[in-house]
Amino acid sequence: MGMWRRLRPRSIRGRATAGSLLIVAPPLALALFLAGIGVHHESERVRFDRANAAARQVATRIESQGYEGAVPPTAGVLRIQVVDDDGRVVAASSAMQGRPPLVSARPERGDFLVEETLCPAEEGDGCLSVVGVETDSDPYGPVIVYAAVSYARGASAPLLEVILAGVGALALAAVGWMAWRGAGRALRPVESIRRDLERLSAGDLGRRLRIPTTGDELAELARTGNATLDRLERAMDRQRSFVSDASHELRNPIAGMRTRLEVELADPDPEPGSARGAMEGLLQDVERLQRIVGDLLELARLDADVAAGSTEVDLAGLVLAEVERRVSAVEVGTDLEPGARVRGDRVRLGRVLTNLLANAERHARERILVVVRTEGDTAVMEVHDDGAGIPEADRERVFERFARLAESRRRDPGGSGLGLAISRAVAESGGGTLTAGESPVLGGAVLVMRLPTAGDGAGGRGAAEGESAGAAADRGGPGSTEAEGEDGR
Repeated sequence: MGMWRRLRPRSIRGRATAGSLLIVAPPLALALFLAGIGVHHESERVRFDRANAAARQVATRIESQGYEGAVPPTAGVLRIQVVDDDGRVVAASSAMQGRPPLVSARPERGDFLVEETLCPAEEGDGCLSVVGVETDSDPYGPVIVYAAVSYARGASAPLLEVILAGVGALALAAVGWMAWRGAGRALRPVESIRRDLERLSAGDLGRRLRIPTTGDELAELARTGNATLDRLERAMDRQRSFVSDASHELRNPIAGMRTRLEVELADPDPEPGSARGAMEGLLQDVERLQRIVGDLLELARLDADVAAGSTEVDLAGLVLAEVERRVSAVEVGTDLEPGARVRGDRVRLGRVLTNLLANAERHARERILVVVRTEGDTAVMEVHDDGAGIPEADRERVFERFARLAESRRRDPGGSGLGLAISRAVAESGGGTLTAGESPVLGGAVLVMRLPTAGDGAGGRGAAEGESAGAAADRGGPGSTEAEGEDGR
């Protein structure tokens, strides 16, 4: 076994060929062995049949008349003897004149035929297949006619074995060649895929694998590889864009902080209270940096699919607790259908709600409406406002990271543009969606989150969770309004 491990081919093609040979060799050897036995048996049967035909022919002759001289060769058989009941040779062919009986065996009771194989010393390397036929004759009385066919003991068997061994070697060679060729043809697409993958690099993710025309599992492998490369390219593009946007967004507050410090330090005669004003400005910039860094960390967690926990949350209770807690400059109405329960992280869902409400408050004129309902196995939460709405061309762009429309920059210059991106990532991590559209109720924008329902849960549990979310918001947690001002509108 250890030697086989050392000699085992390292390539798939070599292993396939060796495996084919190992599979074919045992049955082939068995087939050749059985063929050899069959050939030996058939040869022996042919010799006995020839001897039997000669013995019967002589037995038929002596039933009515005897032989005056030597028994002539019959059916090509040269060794013939006629032996009486006393064991005397009463007639023989020329080749058996003056010789004792070939065998002493006689037929069993009720039988008239005997078959024997013997290799007498006087025959050298030859052997005899002898057939005896018992009969009654007028000239000799009851006798047995023996006829023998000779064959070479040491010549036929080795020749047959050599022939069979040669046939086996040729068959194995043919199987090995076909396996080697077939494996090479089957693995050619694999080599093509390997070369394509080898040419890939982080700087050139636009290449794709060539799909074989075989239509088999290898073609499916290439398609799966291309789909993986598509996802990888999108992830790399998003990462590059994210790093670029993050660097740009972080650079602004840092540059502002540096400018304030430089101005304050460059003033040789600062006015009383100017230092405090500078510190308050720095504090605002630090708070903005803190929000951006917190949002980036949350996005990194969502991208890594790091779950913060999963419980059953009642969306109606969550909305009710947040609306009652919230102080808003516009009217916030609700239309809440009970029983819309989802499974997810309560704090993250609370943050989504506060982000959507902050976004609506920023753009609403007078009214906001929050709707919670169920549609089959889906829980739906809608936040409507009566503002200017979102242009149809920008309804997907507002969910991009750091994407901010002109109106958003005018209304909230300090926003980061990460709020809606985080909200969509939270919805998608829970198996749902977050989309933007035109409000059919208030005429402005509507942001719609859809999540799969959690099924039946314990009564009253969702309301308690909604109250907990409101308490977490009061403590300034992830669901609080400290995360507000991060929309992309």
